[in-house]
Amino acid sequence: MTGQVLRKAKASDTLCPVARSTLLVGDRWTILIIRELFAGCARFDEILAQTEATAQMLAARLKQMEAEGLIERRAYSQRPLRHEYLLTAMGRELYPIILAFRAWGETWCKRPDEPRAVHMIHRKCGTELGLDGRCPTCDELVAPSDMESRQDPEWAEERRQREAAHKEQIRLRAQKPSSRSSG
Repeated sequence: MTGQVLRKAKASDTLCPVARSTLLVGDRWTILIIRELFAGCARFDEILAQTEATAQMLAARLKQMEAEGLIERRAYSQRPLRHEYLLTAMGRELYPIILAFRAWGETWCKRPDEPRAVHMIHRKCGTELGLDGRCPTCDELVAPSDMESRQDPEWAEERRQREAAHKEQIRLRAQKPSSRSSG
């Protein structure tokens, strides 16, 4: 609660929309969570596996994002109580920013011999879009709602490996004997 009050106080200290925006989504974990929500991961363990955050970090960020109005939490199971996390209209408006991060990262953070992690396809004609979101076939800038994302096989395998490693950690923790003494 103190963090939220502090964050709001800082936001009100400036009229700069960039400064205010970064208070909401200006850290690695929040951006990765948003990436995962756009990728279709909605459950805690799915997001945890793909972001490689700690459970405490993820829980704190999800709570904060919900309080700020970026996501909403919905129960998908009553016994045991489990929630999924969905982007609100405010959160969905971040899609162009995620696309911009993708384009910048593909251009500046990867070697030329590495494949694109995600291929954006124009739904209307099936052509892969340029990093700028332009369709080379139709020669038009494509709206996010007209894009379909397809994971590169290497990135899909990377994600499968992260999920498998996460499940293995859970399995190992469940098998670990209790450190409490019985006497």
